[in-house]
Amino acid sequence: MGILDLISKKTTMPTADTALPGRDALIPTAERHFVNGVPLKGPYPDGAEEALFGLGCFWGAERVFWEIPGVIVTAVGYAGGHTPNPTYEEVCSGRTGHNEVVRVIFDPSKVSYATLVKAFFEAHDPTQGMRQGNDVGTQYRSGIYVADDGQRQVAEALAQTYRDALADKGFGSITTEIVDRPPFYFAEDYHQQYLAKNPHGYCGLGGTGVACPVPTDTVAN
Repeated sequence: MGILDLISKKTTMPTADTALPGRDALIPTAERHFVNGVPLKGPYPDGAEEALFGLGCFWGAERVFWEIPGVIVTAVGYAGGHTPNPTYEEVCSGRTGHNEVVRVIFDPSKVSYATLVKAFFEAHDPTQGMRQGNDVGTQYRSGIYVADDGQRQVAEALAQTYRDALADKGFGSITTEIVDRPPFYFAEDYHQQYLAKNPHGYCGLGGTGVACPVPTDTVAN
């Protein structure tokens, strides 16, 4: 198989029929956040909300969010594909359809969903399709996975303003998928808060350097 064939295979979404079968059992993961000690799976404080983003390799992507005041806990995992309870190796094969994602539990009285979406857009290049920098594959696509109509409205509003801002700087069209939140599968223990455990570890994220404007009517959301 040539390099072009390999790239095509890794950047083509599998169907439900061609995806790996997965398993019923959960993949073991960490119990608590390595940085702040909060239980990854809860329970969470009353009023906490959830956001889910895919923006390239989840090692660097997770750090973007755990550093934002008002975020209660973060975790990395897999979402948006067909295979139940996939392993990292299965996701990297391109045969599950899953994206590498960051799950963000946040206090909406301290940080708005719009602020999180702004951070999402500015932390990566959302115009690259099934890749992020040198990382190529379906698991590196740009995605916002919304919990309800309110999150969808905010995500779509910021996507439009960022699309315009990027166009003004000569960038291509945004390829970010904005879809209803799919099942989330926690990634293995060693992936959780990877860059806190490995301060000099790999981070493939690279933003565009273009700020994402936030429409005034989404600031409180």
